[in-house]
Amino acid sequence: MRHAFISAVSLRGACLLGLAYLLSGLCVVADDITEMQKKALQFLEVTQDPGGSWTTNESVGITGLVTSALVQSGRGPDDPVVARSLKFLVGMQQPTGGIHAPASRHQNYETCIAMMALAQAGRDGRFDSQISKAQQFLRDLQWDAGEGVESSDGAWGGAGYDSKQRPDMSNTQFLLEALKQSGVPADDPAMQKALVFISRAQNLESPYNTMPWAGKINDGGFIYTPAKGGESKAGVTDNGGHSSYGSMTYAGLKSMVYAGLKKDDPRVAAATQWIRKNYTLKENPGMGQQGLFYYFQTMARTLQVLEVKNFEDSAGKSHDWRAELTERLKQLQQPNGSWTNPADRWYEGDPNLVTAYCLIAIANARQN
Repeated sequence: MRHAFISAVSLRGACLLGLAYLLSGLCVVADDITEMQKKALQFLEVTQDPGGSWTTNESVGITGLVTSALVQSGRGPDDPVVARSLKFLVGMQQPTGGIHAPASRHQNYETCIAMMALAQAGRDGRFDSQISKAQQFLRDLQWDAGEGVESSDGAWGGAGYDSKQRPDMSNTQFLLEALKQSGVPADDPAMQKALVFISRAQNLESPYNTMPWAGKINDGGFIYTPAKGGESKAGVTDNGGHSSYGSMTYAGLKSMVYAGLKKDDPRVAAATQWIRKNYTLKENPGMGQQGLFYYFQTMARTLQVLEVKNFEDSAGKSHDWRAELTERLKQLQQPNGSWTNPADRWYEGDPNLVTAYCLIAIANARQN
């Protein structure tokens, strides 16, 4: 049974704050969390274009993430704001089945995120036709013989922005998330092909990763891609290893679970140990403030999928990660209800995108 969210306690008498989540001296009030969500949703209502999109009328990825954030925050598919965004996403489905701007070079990324939003909003089956076409499109984009690569190639099984740009862990984690949320089982061939790529993106020398650099760091964390000799956004070490970093390690761990690996699998255990050694909400480990909010939402989703209530770091300290994350986001929220990252990399200067990340993180932190 999934662990319950941090126990709500009634503070009566001397403390009249109502329901609260308590940890390590922090007091995150449930009413405050609701207010955080309310302000963020109001911000997104104002910034939506009349045509249903956010940021630009070709920003399918951002619009899909905002739509997911709204749905996960309790807005139904018939809510006017959500309905407009869903209409926009459906209208962006191409004859190929992909859901993306016509000239987009981010076809996998945009389709995955749009498909996630449609799956979350369409639990009654209203978007089944669109989702089925999008699934096939994503399968066709996945790197295999169709892209001219052998199963021994580091690119095999992954997903890139499209079928021409080399695959990476970010696009691949969105592929697995989209397939998972649309009902694809762990033993599906697309999931298992992706697992090959994911295993090779881990700094762990094993029968599943025999890339030349696999054992040079060997810390169980993840890099950006094992394709074309490997690459990490966190840089390289003196011996030619590719440094692990936080957001990709959470992405890799979550993806391995989606592909059916259990907690006692050596790959899962090694990734978990890396997170134990590098647990923090101050930064994206290995990247500082770059990609911080992407890190927050990936972390929250991963720990929620793993059904973790209290996370113990390598020093033996127990963290009620749900309350810690919520408190951190409360500190960072702007007066207008949005969030943004001054370290503007990977579009985190866009408050629509970053606010979506934060609402998704909060929604996962509040799930039982």
